[in-house]
Amino acid sequence: MRKLLICLLLSLLAPLNAASAADCVDAACIDVYTQDGQIIIEGKKGSGPKAKPRTVKPPKPKVVKPIFPELIPRPTATPKPKPTPKQTYKPRIKPTLKPKAEASVSLNDRLIKLLPTGGIAYQPEAEPLVNVPIYFWSDLPTQFATRVTVVGEVVDVLLRPGFVWSFGDGTFLSTTDPGGPYPYGKIKHTYKNPGSYPIILVQSWNGNWTHNGTTRAITGTIKTTVFAVVTVVIAPTRFMF
Repeated sequence: MRKLLICLLLSLLAPLNAASAADCVDAACIDVYTQDGQIIIEGKKGSGPKAKPRTVKPPKPKVVKPIFPELIPRPTATPKPKPTPKQTYKPRIKPTLKPKAEASVSLNDRLIKLLPTGGIAYQPEAEPLVNVPIYFWSDLPTQFATRVTVVGEVVDVLLRPGFVWSFGDGTFLSTTDPGGPYPYGKIKHTYKNPGSYPIILVQSWNGNWTHNGTTRAITGTIKTTVFAVVTVVIAPTRFMF
């Protein structure tokens, strides 16, 4: 019973594997993924050069020697043919043109796209005060969109960044908003004690790509990390009498 089930499963999987191998013959196979902080766009179309058919030579017939050679009748002598007159001219032989073999086309292409990088900005820049909100933002664009042509096919790529902030005092913030300066920025933080605080920002790119009206997610994520240091001070106080 188990052998019968295994045979049935193999018979069902065999045509699927053959179909997947032939997907790129008539239509283009496109893939978009991330590698080493870059966007890789690959395309393949065609089956490539076909292998030549093998020619099998027929086996030579075996010669069987007779047991009694004296019983085999000897062939009678044939009259010698008359000599043919020599030709005084050479006949023209038309050259035969060999048919051109149809070459199967195979196209492979690979494009690399670099994503923009950004740093950390904050306001006020000079001596921010304790108990006063500091506005933070990243100068990355809100999206990265590009259109490329690979193996004759048009591919649209769209990515958007996400942000994880570490403000140096044990506080973290995860958001898709890049932030902005005063008064419209949405990313702000208030320090209660003076000192120098290391700011760490992790920027992550995710997105999708579209080909022939079908949208798919891009495999992988591109992450970049940037640093900054904010020094917070206490405002001097004066008593007036």
